[in-house]
Amino acid sequence: MITLTDTAARKVKELLEAEGATDLALRVAVRPGGCSGFAYEMFFDGDIAAEDEKAVFGQAEGMVQVVVDPASAQLLEGATLDYKDGLNQAGFAITNPNATRSCGCGQSFS
Repeated sequence: MITLTDTAARKVKELLEAEGATDLALRVAVRPGGCSGFAYEMFFDGDIAAEDEKAVFGQAEGMVQVVVDPASAQLLEGATLDYKDGLNQAGFAITNPNATRSCGCGQSFS
């Protein structure tokens, strides 16, 4: 199961509040595609299946639920989702120890 840093959890909570959808979860998935074989996908989802892996991240004021389907969970085991807001890097980034190779855009891996 992927782990969210406190910074990522706060940003996800902020985005959910902006959408007026605090009852939704962040779904993180791995799909075939991208220039390296697999691509990350993240979206807000209210359709949570019984077999989905679920976790809650953040501190009391910024708790968010994250769900991952079983197939993606295997590829995301030990991965971390962070959020950066700086001049050189801005946005969400996944660090995945299971990735043996990634592309230049950072959105796909193998």
